[in-house]
Amino acid sequence: MENQKGLFSVEVVSNVEISKGIFLLSVKRIHDFKAGQVIALTVNDGITPRLYSICSGEEDELLSILYNIVPEGELTRLMRMIKKGDTIKISTPFGNFLGTDDSAYWIAAGTGLAPFYAMFKSARTDNKYLIHGGRILESFYFQDELMKELRSRYVRCCSQQSGEGVYEGRLTNYLREKAEFPLDHKYYLCGSSEMVVQTRDILLSKNVPFENIIAEIYF
Repeated sequence: MENQKGLFSVEVVSNVEISKGIFLLSVKRIHDFKAGQVIALTVNDGITPRLYSICSGEEDELLSILYNIVPEGELTRLMRMIKKGDTIKISTPFGNFLGTDDSAYWIAAGTGLAPFYAMFKSARTDNKYLIHGGRILESFYFQDELMKELRSRYVRCCSQQSGEGVYEGRLTNYLREKAEFPLDHKYYLCGSSEMVVQTRDILLSKNVPFENIIAEIYF
């Protein structure tokens, strides 16, 4: 049911902590969406909705989002207490950060993985390379699926821990050390504003055309 703010009430199917302080919230799907789009979400009319990237495939039965607990954030502190059967409010999906069939690099930090996972689940993996940065090894959500499909086209960059097959260091350090990038590929960036700006500048310094860089501050 739509309320006066253009939000719809939906039933929560699950709300699972998949890593320390990181949750995957899934609701009954009531709208179609395109991989890469976002929704506005809140738990009640008294709290301003926030935007979250959809983290599920276009044909999936559920609509999911990734979110991290923000200690000073009223909304996420309430979201972590949501249980199966509870009701939250969401908008219709929107946004233009969309996957295409072009050869591309997906570059994500933390929960900025969400739109790329949606593209991955929507079978848009041909000629795609994923570079994901996280602080700890548990930051690489869905890594078993991603490694099985993408293989050497999936790079994990861990800034605080080491592990087999993982680049030890920040995502931006990995990008600086990489000798070159294909200039005819698209580069999709999703992360904090600092990460997006730094990554964009690194790519430009390696002669990637500005028009081939598509960025979104993570939601």
